[in-house]
Amino acid sequence: MPLTIRVAAEQDQRTIRRIVREANINPSNLSWPHFMVAELDGEIVGTSQVKPHRDGSRELASVAVVPRLQREGIGTRLIEAQLARETGVLHLTCRHQLQGYYERFGFTLIARGEYPPYFARMVPVFNRI
Repeated sequence: MPLTIRVAAEQDQRTIRRIVREANINPSNLSWPHFMVAELDGEIVGTSQVKPHRDGSRELASVAVVPRLQREGIGTRLIEAQLARETGVLHLTCRHQLQGYYERFGFTLIARGEYPPYFARMVPVFNRI
């Protein structure tokens, strides 16, 4: 069965939390309506979300794939699906070693003075216009 990318449903919440925790990603604000999931043979194997913040900024976050399927293009498919749904600027924070990966999707490192208020305490921040 081929990989399917779909909007998350309420019953996916527990699996989303597990995958994000196992990836050692910040587990805060894991609201299932903001997620898309990757499903393979009926099993959720990847997650991504766009978090809306109070200051109006939006963040691509919680991009995670189960370890046994990493480097198979699932994260890329999830990001592409999120970007296809979004208009306007998206921000993200990531580990330095992932900078090149996210640049492939049009994200660029921004100067600290350009950070939206939500991100002011974080370093570094990337955006995609």
